[in-house]
Amino acid sequence: MQDRLAPGSPPPRQRARWTSILRMCLVGFAIWLVLDAPTLQHNAEVSPVGTRRTVALAILRPIAALSRDLGLAHIVGAADDLLGRHGNRPGNGSVFVSKGPGHHRSESTPGLRSSAAAASSGDVTIKPTAAHPLRVLIVGDSLGIDLGDALVNDLANTGVVQATLDGQVSTGLTRPDYFNWPAELEQDLAKYRPQVIVIMIGANDAQDFPGPPDIPYGTPQWDAMYQQRVSSFMQEATSGGAEVVWVGMPPMQDPGLSAAMSHIDAIDRSEAASHPGVFYLSSAAAIGGPDGQYAAYVEHDGQEVQVREPDGTHITADGSELLSQAVMAAMRTDLHISLPA
Repeated sequence: MQDRLAPGSPPPRQRARWTSILRMCLVGFAIWLVLDAPTLQHNAEVSPVGTRRTVALAILRPIAALSRDLGLAHIVGAADDLLGRHGNRPGNGSVFVSKGPGHHRSESTPGLRSSAAAASSGDVTIKPTAAHPLRVLIVGDSLGIDLGDALVNDLANTGVVQATLDGQVSTGLTRPDYFNWPAELEQDLAKYRPQVIVIMIGANDAQDFPGPPDIPYGTPQWDAMYQQRVSSFMQEATSGGAEVVWVGMPPMQDPGLSAAMSHIDAIDRSEAASHPGVFYLSSAAAIGGPDGQYAAYVEHDGQEVQVREPDGTHITADGSELLSQAVMAAMRTDLHISLPA
């Protein structure tokens, strides 16, 4: 006998069938996929070359095209801009100009390399002043941003340097299809006219060069191509007479990634030796272990300092400060620039 509801009692709850729930989830997923397809396509384009990337692009390209044709991509982009969510769009890194001296454009020492060359013989020491500050540009990937955040502040605190950081996350020299660093540097050189350029780049470069044909990482052809790109980038950086401090990648917690960074560092070091005006600085000396291996903590002034983030790749604020001081020491000793302590 079926129970009757008492007067005034709420009606029994209706249970949704699992097929209805599944249908709603699929519809929601389809809407999200169409709306966000351009972003997903972009993320696939900058992912390492391989089967996964090829399959993802084959699926996402027509969906992204549909999203653009319907104007949905503009709606998502506008919403992201309002919410301040810009992600890793090309050119959407951090560009920061220090608020130190020299907001005006200084005309002193337009090209530093000739002065630095004379300084190396002991004839000249470059002495920037508050009235004629040294113009320093810092460029790089996310690790370059780690360094740059500390270095911009340290240089500004000297009172005689105007420093600019152009940091672009998830970038490098192997994927100009995602972010074109030579083009970016060309704009930076024209805009900031740096006398010293600090470069820290390479954390994302241990991947295939996209073709056609693809050039696999770990092959002699890859080494030759990467060497050419590093050489061209160094030549561009020094083309206006600037001195360059090229900061190598630190050792990584992951052994495979660490070996790749060591390989890239060797190419960078070799190219720096053959390019006048480029000085290579090993970051392992500042934030590596006693034998140059990966270390999450190092001893500094009798204290243990955490220098690496938990991901085993990025650099902590304290580690960035140690590396910043190493760069400034190189500017004093190797470039013969008089920077106040």
